[in-house]
Amino acid sequence: MARGKTKPKRTGQRTFSSIEEILAGTSSDRPSTFTQREAKYNEEEKSKRDFRQESEEESDNETEQKHKGVQERLALIRQEREEAAKKREEEKAVKEQRKAEARK
Repeated sequence: MARGKTKPKRTGQRTFSSIEEILAGTSSDRPSTFTQREAKYNEEEKSKRDFRQESEEESDNETEQKHKGVQERLALIRQEREEAAKKREEEKAVKEQRKAEARK
């Protein structure tokens, strides 16, 4: 049998963070780049929220027009569903009448 080089065994110990370290945010598990990314993400989210609030205040008229279109569309859908429900009820009533006539 051929003998090759063997890989060295890993003897490094695992390190675990305590609850206090985790709560304080000084855990060794979190790389420094993660905290930087998280801070950047939080800043972006905050700026997006601020931008949305400003744009909502400016475009109140535009949103009213959009809501009207959505309300007209929803009204049509509701009307169609009501008509379909009435039609189903009528068909069900006709079906029950036929069953009653068949029993007599």
